[in-house]
Amino acid sequence: MISEDFAITCVQMISNSGSAKSCYIEALQKAKAGEKEEAKRLMQEGDDFYSQAHEVHGSLLQKEASGEPVEFALILMHAEDQMASTEMAKVLPRELIEVYQGRQG
Repeated sequence: MISEDFAITCVQMISNSGSAKSCYIEALQKAKAGEKEEAKRLMQEGDDFYSQAHEVHGSLLQKEASGEPVEFALILMHAEDQMASTEMAKVLPRELIEVYQGRQG
């Protein structure tokens, strides 16, 4: 069984990654509809969520690097998978938003 603190850490990573992914997808939809400023705002909001996920993940890496034991469980694998998929959900909309904005002038 994992500790409550470890579970909370993993859930924070999952939650922030999911929120970031939602912002990125919504930003893409707004850009497609011609709402350039709202798309920009949502991309920034997504970046803020993603940064929070990275901070939490970084704390685990720092803990391990300093020699402290770090728990391992399926929930951590899931959290890291969510972070990786969010990275793609960030890159692709950013590129497509540029395409939409170029077409709309």
